[in-house]
Formats: sequence, structure tokens, C-alpha cells
Amino acid sequence: MEFDFTWVLLGFPIAFTLGWLASRLDLRQLRIENRQAPKAYFKGLNFLLNEQQDQAIDAFIEAVQNDPDTSELHFALGNLFRRRGEYERAVRVHEHLMSRGDLTQPERDRAQHALALDFLKAGLLDRAEIALRKLEGTPFEEEARLALLSIYERSRDWANATDIAARLDSSSHGNFSTRQAHYLCEQASASTAAGDTARALSALHEAAAMAPASARPLIDLAKLQNQLGQPQDAMQTLLKLEKTAPQGLPLAAGLLANIAQGSGQQAAAKTLLEASYAHMPSIDVIEALVKLEKDPVTARQWYVRHLEGQTSLVAADKWMAGEKLENEQHRALVQRTLDQAIKPLMRYRCAACGFEATQHFWHCPGCQAWDSYPTRRIEEL
Repeated sequence: MEFDFTWVLLGFPIAFTLGWLASRLDLRQLRIENRQAPKAYFKGLNFLLNEQQDQAIDAFIEAVQNDPDTSELHFALGNLFRRRGEYERAVRVHEHLMSRGDLTQPERDRAQHALALDFLKAGLLDRAEIALRKLEGTPFEEEARLALLSIYERSRDWANATDIAARLDSSSHGNFSTRQAHYLCEQASASTAAGDTARALSALHEAAAMAPASARPLIDLAKLQNQLGQPQDAMQTLLKLEKTAPQGLPLAAGLLANIAQGSGQQAAAKTLLEASYAHMPSIDVIEALVKLEKDPVTARQWYVRHLEGQTSLVAADKWMAGEKLENEQHRALVQRTLDQAIKPLMRYRCAACGFEATQHFWHCPGCQAWDSYPTRRIEEL
């Protein structure tokens, strides 16, 4: 039986026609999808500009479904989920990006950084730390180190915080010597609580040398020296404080008065406090001077002197407490009123976030800023 080539000749135009029709259908479908994807994308952008985040998320999901290979849409969607507080969905989006084999290295680094931010915002500090550590040697290295520093400060991991701060300092990202001094002071406090005073002294001396203009290392060092029965060394440390960081002396005024009374160095302490008061009037310095005065009448004159220079409810309250008035009942009423009025004025206030506290903090509990509390109380600001 011979093969009939007629069928072959008839088949060519049929196959060509079918192929042409299929290609036209594919092109039409592709055009429809390409039109739908930008439309959904721009619709999402419009919602985003109008701060309609729910509608923006829906639009971006539609765009991602139409064009699943576009990484930019995934980044936009993941960031929106994070801003909305939907951290699990943000993590899934960025982990999906990381699993793709067609990502370029810059996009992979960007996805790793976004994933680290998801964990950080969700409070998953251990997973955030692992993710941030993987960004060493990438364009996001500096940002990752700053985030790691924040994690270690929040978890009070001062050893790792010191290591990261040293790296940031060496990379010319800023001066972190003062912050490293704070870390050493925190480690010294822990060593003192554990009974290792030798290690604490070493850490405080290192901190004072690292940040000579910082008041905290010298104040903490003087406190420890006084606890160890070294009043002469403590006095020398406070004398150094007045020279290198005089703004911090009001915080150590009470300590200075106690050291002087216990070691018979009242004259030296008074000279130091008077010089500090002349430079920067402070109610804490006044209180220390009053404590060192032997004559009660002379002591109370310090409050009058302070009132002559500036209006102060706190000084008026302290003066009133020792004053003898004709009507003691009325005096008690005035005293109670003043006591109530000065309570808010005796607080310290963070200059960064406004958090108020009855004690001075080197590290703000509210915004986590360092050295944001002035050394003087609210009334004196």
C-alpha cells in the first residue's frame, strides 16, 4: 500500500491555521493579564496614597496572583502586612521570596532584611537576631547592627552590646564610646551584686577612661569606693567629676555630703559644692550644703539665698519646714499644700520622650534613649 502525500499537503495549512489560532489566543490572554496586573498595581498604589491599607492589600494580592514572579509586588505586600501588624502574613510573604531561586543577590539581601524587621516588630527577638546576623557583609549591615544593638540593650546582654557598639564605632557610623561606657557600668553593677568588686572597679575605671566627659562612670566609681571603705579615693573621684563632667555633680551631691561627714572632709566638700552651685544652681546641691552646715540657722539661709536668685517652690517648702510661725495650725496647712505642690517638680523628665520619674535614669525606661535625662529636676529646667 502506497502512502498518499495528498493528506500531508492538506495537513500543512490545517496545522498552520490551528497554530496561528492558538498563538492569537495566547497573545490575547497575555494582553489581558498584562492589563490586569498594572491596573491592580496602580489601584493598590492609589489606595495606599489615600491611607486605605485594607483595600491596598487586596489590590496587591490581586496583582501578585496575576504576576507571581514580580518581586516588587511581594515586597510592597509584605511591608503593608508589617505596617498593619499582621506579622505572620508578612513573614510568609518574605519567606516565600527567600525560597525563590530566581532572586538576584541584592533582592535576596533585601528580603532577608525585610524578614528580620518582621521578626523584630513581632517581638521575636531570638529569630530577629539570627536573621540580622545573616546580613553581615551586605548593604544592610549597618542597619542590622543598629537593630542588633537595640535587641541586646532590651535584653540587657551587655557583652554582645559592647561587641556590636565597638564594630559600629570602628566603621565610622558614629561615636559609641559613651554608650560603651554605660555598658561597662551595667556590667560593673552586676559584678558588684555578685560580690566581684575587683572586676567592678576595673570595669568602672575602664569606663571612665573611655568616656571622660561622662558623669556616670565617676559617680558609680565613687559610690563603690565609698562602699568599700575608701572615702579618700571616693573624694578624689568626685573632685575629678567636678573638673571633667561638672553637669553631673548635682546627682552626686548627697553622696559627697555623706562621704565628707564620714571622713571629716566637710571643708573640702563645701568648697566643691559651692563652686558647683555658682556654676549651676541646683536644689540637690543646696540640700547637700545644708547637710554639711553645723549651724541650723546658717544652713537654712541657703534656701533664702536660692529664693533670692530664682523662684522655687521646692526651696520655699524646705525653708517653711523649719520656720516657726505664730499659728502652727496655719503653718501646717501651708506646709501640706507646699509638700503636695512640689511633688511633680521634684521629678526628672526625659528630654527625648517626656517620660517622668522620681529618680534619675541613665537609660530611659520609656524610649530606651541613653543620657536623655537632664541632671536637674523639672522645676530647674
